[in-house]
Amino acid sequence: MYKLGMPLGEGLSSGDSEHVHRREYEVLNPDSSRVKLFAGAPHGEPEVFEALVKCLQPPYCLLYILHMPRTDPEEEGRYQSPELSSEEFSSFVHDYRDYLSADGRFDIWAYSPAEQATVVWDHNNYLYGYGPIDRFVEVLRTLRYLPGQVDRVTSRTHVHHYRPELDEHAHLVLERYDWIRSALREGDGI
Repeated sequence: MYKLGMPLGEGLSSGDSEHVHRREYEVLNPDSSRVKLFAGAPHGEPEVFEALVKCLQPPYCLLYILHMPRTDPEEEGRYQSPELSSEEFSSFVHDYRDYLSADGRFDIWAYSPAEQATVVWDHNNYLYGYGPIDRFVEVLRTLRYLPGQVDRVTSRTHVHHYRPELDEHAHLVLERYDWIRSALREGDGI
């Protein structure tokens, strides 16, 4: 199962195949105050997101942006977790690994208040890092990433999967914490 696909032929009805990002990263806006890391998560590997977040000082706050609920439109929104220890964060990633890697109905952000740094994993399997760029780059290099140009899949026709078999996982994520819920903002989601 995968969350991001590319159509096999004319029209979306002909099926799709998984789009796999290469292990490449870019540092965008290096000469400005808005510098950020940009990379792809091949096969939607949650380990890349986890490694980037865990190079930051805990505790972490998650922002789970559910922009495409499959079963209940009322669930759409932004969900902020309480502060999580490093172990609690790893447990979350481990427990929902299949959902995180194979379903495109959400984006997830992790924030380290101590470092005022953020890691974002979006529904296109893109990763963004704001904060200690050199540390993020070092983490990616240990995961065999190379500097290069990240494929801009969003400039082409692509497919997001919202898998019925993962609906229970999506429901359990919302039950996991006492989330603080707010409405989606312009720019959230698809």
